[in-house]
Amino acid sequence: MDEDEHVHLASLTEKKRLWWRNAVINGAFIVSWFFFATVLSVYNKWMFSPDHFGFPYPLFVTTLHMFVQFVLSAALRVLFPAKFRPDRSPSMQDYGRKVAPTAVATCLDIGLSNLSLKTITLSFYTMCKSSSLIFVLGFAFLLRLETFSYRLVAVIFLIFSGVVLMVVTETHFVLSGLILVLSASALGGLRWCLSQVLMKDKKLGMDNPAATIFWLAPIMGATLAIISLFLDGWMDVFRSKFFEDFWTSLHSAFFLLCPGVVAFCMLMSEFYIVQRAGVVPMSIAGIAKEVTTITISAWAFGDELTPLNITGVAITTCGIVLYTYHKYEKSLNSTIPLDAHGNPLASDEDLTSYVELEQTDGMETSSMLRGASETVSDTESTYANRQVLFSAGNDGEEDAEEYQSIRSAMNWTHESAP
Repeated sequence: MDEDEHVHLASLTEKKRLWWRNAVINGAFIVSWFFFATVLSVYNKWMFSPDHFGFPYPLFVTTLHMFVQFVLSAALRVLFPAKFRPDRSPSMQDYGRKVAPTAVATCLDIGLSNLSLKTITLSFYTMCKSSSLIFVLGFAFLLRLETFSYRLVAVIFLIFSGVVLMVVTETHFVLSGLILVLSASALGGLRWCLSQVLMKDKKLGMDNPAATIFWLAPIMGATLAIISLFLDGWMDVFRSKFFEDFWTSLHSAFFLLCPGVVAFCMLMSEFYIVQRAGVVPMSIAGIAKEVTTITISAWAFGDELTPLNITGVAITTCGIVLYTYHKYEKSLNSTIPLDAHGNPLASDEDLTSYVELEQTDGMETSSMLRGASETVSDTESTYANRQVLFSAGNDGEEDAEEYQSIRSAMNWTHESAP
């Protein structure tokens, strides 16, 4: 076998190298997500504040952003087809059964969240909305995106309890608002898990962020438009001072559409995190963002934190550290075939080459492959390398077709070996 074609299983040192490489790459996407989310939050505060621009129709603005995102994703597909335009597209049946529910769940999450803020305080909303982490974990287990682990469940509940303490204040309890925000949390967990399922299925042609946004944005925009039509009242929108004449309308359109570009960059970062790491790590990264924001606000701006809030920050930080260690430990116990350059074999094409090389290399390599086959059958083992936050392996299961392809290829090689 040629030295350049050598295929082997990753050693402990190589797994640690892959872990750090993925930590840097995924960390860069998380930082970009934090940056664009912060810019968008500051801009929205300026845009919706009565003391500044004062535009009082948030759902109408979000609807416009969906169509901006559709145009930008379409432009990427045209300008960079090799990277952002897959060969396949979802069929009408798949679009109705798989893509549409994801888009509708996203819109209902946004709509119910905005509606709940009209009846409850921001602190009470943040406490209740943090339950989305539990819903994310539940749907991830249900859709087999994560392997069930009591330790993982305990860590998630530890983070959740820390977030509740971190933001707890004396708030006025409103049952209707609680129901709305918990419903939004459940739909938020569902929509992110469904998004990961869509990106894992290569047959749909949505295995990159731009393609995912391209197919989701039209339904999301249409659904949000219907919600905004009833909650914002479009007659009131276009009769407002922001659209009283042509030049005022042009001025307003500029300030309403510009943040759509920032929202697109933020969403691209989010989908890259989901694609590489998964929904649970992305949700925990979002909690880390809240911890960072609260800590910086207290240090730089003198925001007052009660002893209970400080305890919550400490508990949440400990939970995030424990989760990172959990993923790190799982990565070191996983089995990862590597090519001659030290890159994981994740595609069917790579696996086919792996099978051909094993056939020509005799009993020694066949024995190695047999061990790999036994490890793949273990649900606690992992095969892919990219879909982790700080890990060299994937804690979830691959889709059925890819899993069967790996198993059958390995078994066929074992049976054919001399």
